[in-house]
Amino acid sequence: MGIRILVWNEFVHEKQEPEIAAVYPEGIHRVLAAAFGEHPALAGATVRTATLADPDCGLTDAVLRETDVLVWWGHVAHHLVPDETARLVADHVLRGLGLVVLHSGHFSKPFKLLMGTSCTLKWRDGDRERLWTASPGHPILRGVPEHFELLVEEMYGEPFDIPTPDETLLIGWFAGGEVFRSACLFRRGLGQVFYFQPGHEANPTFYDANVRRILGNAVSFVAPARRSDSLDCLNVEALEKR
Repeated sequence: MGIRILVWNEFVHEKQEPEIAAVYPEGIHRVLAAAFGEHPALAGATVRTATLADPDCGLTDAVLRETDVLVWWGHVAHHLVPDETARLVADHVLRGLGLVVLHSGHFSKPFKLLMGTSCTLKWRDGDRERLWTASPGHPILRGVPEHFELLVEEMYGEPFDIPTPDETLLIGWFAGGEVFRSACLFRRGLGQVFYFQPGHEANPTFYDANVRRILGNAVSFVAPARRSDSLDCLNVEALEKR
């Protein structure tokens, strides 16, 4: 069975702001879903989408049990995601669900729960970004050049208040002089979390071939090797007889 992917997008900007709708007329989630459907590492995958407007945000326990990797984009509506939904997502990650968090998702409730920090950073609209591979040979960077550029992207700058990543894969440099840990991997329980900085809603970032390659590779990489039904602390019998 192929990887089961769920792309979650709050889907607010595209419906409220014409200039954003011009970039992503059917929503960021549709563009991402199409990218995953075309990625060679994801042959046989099933891709579904969900948005904030869906019942229960489209993120019920049953849905998450049938998902291998959850891809999350959010920005202006983090506060509208119920706390219990955020805890449910975080719980599933600890039990093995793969999570890919994009751009402003650094402030999403599930990501902050899993990081345990404020996840604050510096930002500025509209700058040129050059992304450098910090871990050449990593599966997530397969097919990605040593560096590539995005002509316009929202600047995110250090310090980024996150725990030390298990792996830092990309370093972003901006024309204004700032740098940022633009692609980070974290292990949380049985799950893996991949954070990727590019993806401002006003910019056509998710049409970029290198970005699409990285995200497809990341979904393949964080897909769970195993899942657990619960996080219960079990009392067990000894294996050896004494």
